[in-house]
Parts: sequence; structure tokens; C-alpha cells
Amino acid sequence: MYIGLDLGTSGLKGLVIDERQSVVGEAHEALTVSRPHPGWSEQAPSDWLAAAESVLDQLAKAHDLSAVRAIGLSGQMHGATLLDASDAVLRPCMLWNDTRSHEQAAAMDADPEFRAVTGNIVFPGFTAPKVAWVRDNEPDIFERIAKVLLPKDYLRLWLTGGYHSDKSDSAGTAWLDTGKRVWSKSLLAKTGLGMIHMPALVDGSDVTGKLRAEIMDRWGLSGDCVVAGGGGDNAASAIGAGVTEAGEAFVSLGTSGVLFAACDAYAPAPETAVHTFCHALPRTWHQMGVILSATDALNWYALLVGDDPAALTGALGDLAAPGRTLFLPYLGGERTPHNDAAVRGALLGLEHASDRDAVTRAVLEGVVHAVCDCRDALAATGTRFDRLLAVGGGAKSDYWLKALATSLQTSVDVPVAGDFGGAFGAARLAMMAAGDLDPSGLKPPPIAKTIDPDTALADAFADAHARYQTAYAQTRML
Repeated sequence: MYIGLDLGTSGLKGLVIDERQSVVGEAHEALTVSRPHPGWSEQAPSDWLAAAESVLDQLAKAHDLSAVRAIGLSGQMHGATLLDASDAVLRPCMLWNDTRSHEQAAAMDADPEFRAVTGNIVFPGFTAPKVAWVRDNEPDIFERIAKVLLPKDYLRLWLTGGYHSDKSDSAGTAWLDTGKRVWSKSLLAKTGLGMIHMPALVDGSDVTGKLRAEIMDRWGLSGDCVVAGGGGDNAASAIGAGVTEAGEAFVSLGTSGVLFAACDAYAPAPETAVHTFCHALPRTWHQMGVILSATDALNWYALLVGDDPAALTGALGDLAAPGRTLFLPYLGGERTPHNDAAVRGALLGLEHASDRDAVTRAVLEGVVHAVCDCRDALAATGTRFDRLLAVGGGAKSDYWLKALATSLQTSVDVPVAGDFGGAFGAARLAMMAAGDLDPSGLKPPPIAKTIDPDTALADAFADAHARYQTAYAQTRML
């Protein structure tokens, strides 16, 4: 058996697969986010360890884990986990959607070396500007930093006692030479750090070590069990979905939204606000358009009106043309294509006819329009795809997927019931690290159904997208 652990924003998921890549067990533990100030988003790394203990407890209760040959890790990207010389956590981890370091990010991005080396804009959510914020605002903590780890790599330290990070996750720090797939000494120096502060770099299918004795003893794991490099959540999800070659793509409707396309070469275009990162496999890359609020926007609206997200979307019936009401899903700023940490969401064009269903449709459509912006940004780099695989919690809504297919004018494939996301991809990377799976065995999941565009509504969605783009330009200054 093989375990994949996916450390997300809202919870940690554990998945067990067998030698046929069939899921034989799973467990989940919820996590919460602290937002002590506007634009801040933090978690305590100790909560991650508690969640991992709970997940492994659940898995060990249902399965004999002595047969586990490898563990793979997937996780939320960009988080700044700061450790002192004794591996004690110095402060809460600033998460991917924390935008307090927008001034530091802008200063770094104004230095042309950052884009030239990393292939990306320096976004406020990236790791390097967060550490620079600590340098500028919490100098006593900054002086004590011995290691900077990404969230899933703090779990690895707990599992193995070693400092390692895979290149797909590390590409989101603004310290990686993404083309050469190595840390940039020059960029580290610009933020007051050096190679000594960084974990060793590996590919996602590499072995990073074996388990500590305490871990083996508590959960009955074998001394031969290895821990794989793993991947950032989206790269790991791509491994789970079998999206590894040029022309293959998926759309993820999770807390954030991602339009992910595999690439056969390194071809950055930072001016588009598209992310160009290393993939989890050796000598491969990928591009992403990223929006900060997808199901997060629907959950916000559901809480606002006191209803369940699934009930709201399930009541909508057949796909309808967008109405006058527009929703801008910029609840915490936006990445692709705007790189705008200050913009906030809006509901526009409200009228007497704006009932619950109408506003629900507007919220879903706002996320769809944001994904269309990502499609346009990817297209500007030359990246194309013929169809999409849909993953994430939002992919359970047929209405949402019909709107997405119609707006993108692209067929959307829906996998059969099951988890083909980060935890599954991490388990597949574990299987490769154990020597039991070749990359050619990363087949896409079986498809339950395909949702085709509604051509009769294509013009209506295109018109709504144009109004959406105008609305951003007019509201961003408010």
C-alpha cells in the first residue's frame, strides 16, 4: 500500500491506495484559518501535526499499515513556516492567500532579476515577500530564522527529521531558478537569506528519507517505508489526474480556482500573471492561471444567506443566460491576470428581480468569468488545450460546469466518483519513489460524463464576460 497526505487550507486528507492504484482507505481532519487583521491569513503548524496524527490514527484503525511501502506529500503552496535552530516554530505560518506583504512583493517585482530568474511575477502570496515582511516588521524573529519550510515540508520534517522540498512547490517561493530547477543564491541574498536556510531540492518521485522511529512505532509502519518528495497541491493534483504532457489540462474548483496546463518545455511569460512552475516529475514544467476565491466565494455567499452551498447550486435547474447581476469574486485580491492584492469583491447590478437563485447564478458566473480571464492569459503565452478535466469540490455542481464549458467553449470531462486530487497524486508519487510505478502509468481517471458547451448561450456568456472585465476596471479604484 501507499499513502498520500494532502495538507490543504481547510483540512488534511490521507488516502491509501494499493498496487492497482485503487483507493482502499481515506481519512480527513479539518483545519481552521486565523485572520487577525485584514489581508492576513495564518495557521499554526502545530495544528497540521495534530491533524496528521488524527488522520494516521484513523487510517491505522482501519488498516494494517505495515504493508505501506511509501508516503507521498502534497500541500498548500507558498506558506512561510519559519523555524529556529532547534526546529521550533517562530511564528504562525503566513498562508498562500495572505496579502500583507504586498509592498515587499512590489519592491521585489520591480527588480528585473526576480522575473528573469523565477519566470514569474513576485506575488504577495509567495514565500519570499512574506519573509521580507518579517524582516521589516518582526526583526527579532527574522534574526532567529534557521530554516524556511513550505507547509507540507514541515510535515516531512516531522515524519523523517530531514529538510527537503520538491521543485514544484519550491517554484512558488520566488527564490527558485525555475529553468535550472535550483535555488538562486542571488535572490536569496536579496532577502537576507542564504542556501543554509533552504531545504534540499528533490523531484516529486525522489526518496527523501525513511520514517523516524517514533512514527513507525506509533502507527505500525515498516522501517523500509520511504517518504517521497511529493508536490505542491496543484502539481500533485495533476499527477493524480494524469495531466503531465503538453496539451493536457485541468480546472480545479477548490478553495481557490486553478486552470492548469502541462508544458513540454520551460516557457515563462510573467507579464501575463500566469504562473510558470516546475512540475512534480523530473525535467517537466507547467503553467497555471490562479484565482484566489472559487468555492471560497460560494461558501462566503452561502454563509451570508444562511444556506448550504450544495442546496443553493442544486436548486438552479437548467443553465440560463447570465442576468444583469455581476459578481466579482475578489474577496482577498486576485492573482491572474491582475496581480492585485488591494481589489475586493462586489455584487453589481442588483435589482428587484435579484432573488436567491439569481444571485447564486451570479456568484457561480463570477468565478467562471475569472477562469476565463485565466484562459485568456494562458492563450497569450501560446498555451492551448482541447478539453479540460474538472476536479475539486466545485466540480460536483453540474450547473457550474455547464457555465464553465459554455463560457470557455471547451468540453469538460468529469471523472467517475472518487478522489483524483492532491492526496491521490501524492500517493502515486509515493508509489514511484518505492520503484513500483513508472511515469507512463499515470493514466487519467475514467470519465463518468462529458459536459459540452451550450452553443445557444455562448454569446450571452461572452457578453457577460466583457461586462465583468469592464466592472473590474471601474471598481478597482473604489
